[in-house]
Amino acid sequence: MSIIQDFDLNNLDRLLRAFGERPQPLNLDTQLPQLLQALKADHLDLLPLPGQGSTLRRWQTLARVAGCDLALAKLYEGHTDALAILAECGAAHRVGEGTWGVWAAEPPDARAQIVARNGDQVQLTGRKSWCSGALQIDRALITAWSNDDQPQLVAIELAQPSQGLSIDRWQAVGMATTASIEVEFDHTPGIAIGQPGQYLSRPGFWHGGAGIADCWYGAAEALADYLRAHCRKPRPDAHADAHLGAVDAALCGARAALRECAAWIDRQPHADASFEVRRTRAQVEQAVEQVISHVGRALGATPFCRNSHFARLSADLPVFLRQSHAERDLAALGKQLTQVPAGAWKL
Repeated sequence: MSIIQDFDLNNLDRLLRAFGERPQPLNLDTQLPQLLQALKADHLDLLPLPGQGSTLRRWQTLARVAGCDLALAKLYEGHTDALAILAECGAAHRVGEGTWGVWAAEPPDARAQIVARNGDQVQLTGRKSWCSGALQIDRALITAWSNDDQPQLVAIELAQPSQGLSIDRWQAVGMATTASIEVEFDHTPGIAIGQPGQYLSRPGFWHGGAGIADCWYGAAEALADYLRAHCRKPRPDAHADAHLGAVDAALCGARAALRECAAWIDRQPHADASFEVRRTRAQVEQAVEQVISHVGRALGATPFCRNSHFARLSADLPVFLRQSHAERDLAALGKQLTQVPAGAWKL
């Protein structure tokens, strides 16, 4: 697999524009996998790997896709994250054809277990939750657990659900078209990727966590553009102008945090980025929540009801934003801050 360092963003914009303007889908959106295939056909899924000097370029692309459609961004980010993980784990030769996802959520009531192993061939039982795109992608990287209680990355095929796979659809309005659902395993075959524990211990784990924040930012930026267009109208609206000023302040702070984090990762790609990424995600999350509030208060109900792109982003973004763990993440950040020397906040 060759990860390119640059590609034609104009071509990316062309593909995204028509997709973003489509009518609001009411159920599983069949155009999602079609557009993913179009992006892959033009090699627009081969983003620069994080930590190799072009991390910001990678994140800018994720933000641009998210500004078009968050369901698409969820699948696109998962696919590009899987490619980066496979490369980092020395398994780029496993990429093959088709679209990948990454299912690594670990709720206490849903865990996949490795029950048999023969070399890198494994069998899985148990259950996995939050399986984005299970009905739309071809294969997935999942975290599974072995007897030594170490998480092991496992690659599974989804094209043949008869191989011990059972898929249950979730009930949702926001992010509904990603089909984020539960998957049951019954001696399902898979291939172990990397070493036990490597998924969490590798530097790229936190790099990928920041990539999610780029998607939050890209969607908020797109919503903010609707408010800016409203404020450009000749009819004066001082309240809308004030909301736009607040939105600009929020987005500029989040953008600066993302750029600083990307530069930090490129300077020291093998370092533990947990503190920098947690701080950046917290800044972006707070900014996005402000944007959602100000844009909605400024524009009222009209775009929610008359603009499919605006309505879809507004429904999807609060759900996507909950990939943050809210106060749990802030508590972890605060605990890390207690170890930071005094004076770290000086300008």
